[in-house]
Amino acid sequence: MAGAVNIHEAKTRFSKLLKRVQLGEEIIIAKAGRPVARLAPLAQPASTRKPGSARGRVTIGADFDAPLPREIQKAFA
Repeated sequence: MAGAVNIHEAKTRFSKLLKRVQLGEEIIIAKAGRPVARLAPLAQPASTRKPGSARGRVTIGADFDAPLPREIQKAFA
């Protein structure tokens, strides 16, 4: 949901516009009725993965690498 404001209003109410942007709204800033800029929320950076962070929470069964049952093997033939 984009809202349009003129430059004067954007300068006057900048902090209020930022609050709207933080809530996910996109604001178009216009000069003489023509859009010139877009004020939009930044995408959150993806969290970095840390090797070993699941240690102790994942277990692998003793039969992990055992052959599949014959019925299932036939489906792949």
